[in-house]
Parts: sequence; structure tokens; C-alpha cells
Amino acid sequence: MGAAVKVFLLYTVPGLVPVLSGLAAEQVPDAELLHYVDGSLLRDTIANGGPPQHVHDKLAAYARFARECEADVLLVTCSSIGEAAERCVGIPVMRIDQPMCRDAVRSGMRIGVLATVSSTLEPTTRLVRRASAEQGVERDIRAVLCEGAFDALRAGDTETHDALVTAAFRRLSTEVDVIVLAQASMARIVSGLAPESVTVPVLSSPESGIAQLKGFKA
Repeated sequence: MGAAVKVFLLYTVPGLVPVLSGLAAEQVPDAELLHYVDGSLLRDTIANGGPPQHVHDKLAAYARFARECEADVLLVTCSSIGEAAERCVGIPVMRIDQPMCRDAVRSGMRIGVLATVSSTLEPTTRLVRRASAEQGVERDIRAVLCEGAFDALRAGDTETHDALVTAAFRRLSTEVDVIVLAQASMARIVSGLAPESVTVPVLSSPESGIAQLKGFKA
């Protein structure tokens, strides 16, 4: 048997650490996980409408650090910085949302992408388009930004945030065959809806994003 894979997980929100740790314990129990959280990566990306140069520089530094830690792969858990992280060299880079986007392309002709911040919506939409091109098919992609939801969450108003996400989800579900949640945090809201109100497949990144480690050879 080969050596267990050593994974350097880079987060921008600490709340995702226990979620991915639990999924990894179930799906890749032999993997060695190194968890690092840097909230400034997402904060500065949102503030600049995309990753500024110093975020690219930080990602390159994290990639070097991951290699120094003898990690086999760098798993980026934030969709907003995934594209920038792919430019890092010296270590294989995985994006947590890539399997989700590939699954979406296989799930229907009309794909909805839902997010609360444009810095996440745009790269996720591009990743769906890339997955479509890789599979040699055309898909109709509807990208929807939940206006005001992120501001409400930042102000501590989770009730308004959840209501705005729920309303956008319900509207979008009448127009598409499958919905991609660009942010894993939205899965909590959808899972709380009445089953009869969820009329299309809903994809989020954590489970499939961790599952892709099964195929990685250390």
C-alpha cells in the first residue's frame, strides 16, 4: 500500500474546518490533514472585486509553506481564491469546488449558480463553463447574486441573510435543472427547507471536494 496522502487545507473561514475534518474522517480516514485559516484572503478579495496582487503573493507563499511541510497536495477550500491558487507552482493544487462543477454539468442542461458575493459567483461560474468545455458539451448557465445577503450577514443579521438566500433559491429552482451553491455556507439554509420545496438537485462543494482526495496518489 502507498503512503497516506498529506493534505494542506487552506481556509478563509474557520467554520469550515470542523465540517471538512469530519468529511475527511469518513472518506479518507488515513489522510494527514494540515489546517490553515487566513481570513484576510477572502476579505481583501471581496474588497478589491477579485484577488489583488498581495493575495496572489500570499497564496504563492502558502504553496511554498505547504511543500516545506511535506504536503502532497494543497486543497483550497474557498471558491473566491481558487483561480488564483491554481497559478501556484511547486505543489499540486486542488479546488474544493471543481468536482461539484463537473457534477453540475452532468446533471442537466440548465445550471443555476447561486452566491452572496460576486467574488465567489464569478469564479464558480467560470469553473462550470470550464467543466462544460472539458466534457465537450454546451450548458445554459444562470448566475444569480443574492443582493444584500452578504451585507446582512456581515451586520450580524442572519435572519435577513437566510431569507434573501431562500427567496433567491426558490426563484432560481423554477428556471434551472440543477443548482450549484457557490458558497458552502448556503447548504445549511437549503437543508432546512421543506423537502417538497426543493424541486431540483442541489450541489455544494464540501463532500465531493473532499472525496476527490481518494484518487490522489501520494
